[in-house]
Amino acid sequence: MNQRLLEALLAEATPFIDVRAPAEFATGSVPGAINRPLLTDDERHQVGITYKQQGTNAAVALGEALVSGATKQERIEGWVAAAAAHPDIWLYCWRGGLRSRTACEWLAAHGTDVPRVEGGFKALRNCCLTVLERAAATDAATPDAATKKEWLILAGRTGTGKTILLREHPDSIDLEALANHRGSAFGAQPCAQPTPVTFENSLAVAYLKLRSERVLLEDESRTIGRLALPASWHQRMQQAPLVVLERSLGERVAIIRQEYVDEPLAAGTPASDLHDRYRGALDRIRKRLGGARHSEVAQALSSGFETGAHERWIEQLLSWYYDPMYDYQLEQKQDRIVARGDADEVRAYLAR
Repeated sequence: MNQRLLEALLAEATPFIDVRAPAEFATGSVPGAINRPLLTDDERHQVGITYKQQGTNAAVALGEALVSGATKQERIEGWVAAAAAHPDIWLYCWRGGLRSRTACEWLAAHGTDVPRVEGGFKALRNCCLTVLERAAATDAATPDAATKKEWLILAGRTGTGKTILLREHPDSIDLEALANHRGSAFGAQPCAQPTPVTFENSLAVAYLKLRSERVLLEDESRTIGRLALPASWHQRMQQAPLVVLERSLGERVAIIRQEYVDEPLAAGTPASDLHDRYRGALDRIRKRLGGARHSEVAQALSSGFETGAHERWIEQLLSWYYDPMYDYQLEQKQDRIVARGDADEVRAYLAR
């Protein structure tokens, strides 16, 4: 399949049946994919050994024996149900080979036609990598209109509400949402981050969905939690113009409290779990804070979870840890700042 068709499928949020084994799916997927395997992990392992020892015909025969009768019927019914729920669904395996052809043939025999992605997940993955590289290219001679998008970076001290403003804007990509991490030492979420492959694929699809000539991104380091932005993306972000969002310290403390304390507690996270998570994050930055300040913040943190007064430890972290680090970094970027101001002023600039 050609790049243009694959991009169209991804940009249109096409649902996919991924018939790879669960272990393959767990290493990475594309948005909209549901795992309905032809072979389980154990079955795939058995078939693989047979293929190495006895060749293709023996491996195919074993696969047909393992997936037959009620087992075969159950898997077909799963694919049929997915196709009924999503009439525009496509199907793929790893490289668009025997597994996807078999699944499509079995579906067709049961009166359900589902198109197959030629080249399989590998083709979709290569498509996403091409999109990411092309998107970050700065070569004016590149013959793709996608590379002509204006990149704009939303910067600001921790707690200014950059993510809130970013999510209001139709031209934005929320990198932290895609990475399932807030991007700071305290930014881990209860659910695990996606795999690097899934993160990169999701980033490519988010870019494909943009319909404007601009992309707005939050100022991020190369790593977001344990995930890393593609090197080309981070490099271009370091060259793009900056819009700096500014708020008072009191406003920032209130925003941090809302996002990091009130919302998790309201969602059902036990206070003891949240305290332990933040205490662990605090311990990881002990060297940067220094022993005395680390102890003081730790005491304020514990007191906050005992009394409900969280403002002190949040203000300490902002003043002693985040602000000095941010101010130093921003000093290196002064020549890239094109606008700065409060939320209304930044909104007005972005709406121009």
